[in-house]
Amino acid sequence: MDASSLIAEYRRWLVFQRQEQLSQEHRGASERMAKAGVASNRVVEAYRSMADKGSREGACYRALFMRQRGSDDVLPCEGWLFVRRVLAEGGMTRVRAHLLETFTLEDGIIEPGDKPATKITLEIYDELKVERSMSTVSRVDRIDARGDTHFITLLDAVRGDLRKYMT
Repeated sequence: MDASSLIAEYRRWLVFQRQEQLSQEHRGASERMAKAGVASNRVVEAYRSMADKGSREGACYRALFMRQRGSDDVLPCEGWLFVRRVLAEGGMTRVRAHLLETFTLEDGIIEPGDKPATKITLEIYDELKVERSMSTVSRVDRIDARGDTHFITLLDAVRGDLRKYMT
């Protein structure tokens, strides 16, 4: 095997390793939210705070989300979310934001500016879980495009230098 193909295989291995790391991180965060019984009203308040900090300071928040690939494959992706506003309409709460993707399995690690940010609309709602017992857990899904679901936006991972990529 020559050096260039060896380096290419190594880079490919790093992408798969990062994909597994994101899978574990998303699963762990989802489980912690479910155990804590985080309700949608608390998530709405968090997104309102993100919108406020975004308008004042240009704050962008790290987001993990699941993306449907093919018929059965669902894998996590990573990006940075710039929350523009939170709207409460007829019993539904929607979030208007820009998403700057920073990792997908297909593209690997994406540097800011390599791909344009996407305008997205998210919906926040309570999901009823029926397993051993009934419980509700907050869920955030993209509603303006199919396939992106289970958004988890991390309040402790904030950047202020990405706003220039969010237009």
